[in-house]
Amino acid sequence: MRIGQGIDFHVFAPGRNMILGGVDLKLPYGLLGHSDADVLLHALSDAILGALGLGDIGLFFPDTDPAYKNADSGLMLKQVLNMMEANGFKLVNADLTLIGQKPKVAPIRELIIENIKQLTGCQYINLKATTTEGMGAIGREEGLAATAVVLLINGTL
Repeated sequence: MRIGQGIDFHVFAPGRNMILGGVDLKLPYGLLGHSDADVLLHALSDAILGALGLGDIGLFFPDTDPAYKNADSGLMLKQVLNMMEANGFKLVNADLTLIGQKPKVAPIRELIIENIKQLTGCQYINLKATTTEGMGAIGREEGLAATAVVLLINGTL
């Protein structure tokens, strides 16, 4: 078994699509990044790569490469999952936490979980949300952060 942890941060940007867990939330603001800036899928990808001992998504999808400009993080996650499978591992579960004052997660939680289940083929996906109680840049509504913890197992369940 392998455990991995990932974390990602992005600042808010007007005029960008807000993509969380591969779902376009249709908000008037989004997150700034070279790709679609999906903090949840970036944290999840980093957690899987960490469990595999392969570094982080920046090594495989550098922000200096124009091929990843506005890239779909779901497609990047699929490539990470292919690396995981090529190394003989399967995703057992993922525990994700979104950290921010907005958007409110409760109304979209199940939609995001279902989308991540479809992307990963894993049925044990958990999504939590918390605020920083107004502290720091996230508390001032300047952006979002996400963390992910995953368990991988060698072989099949």
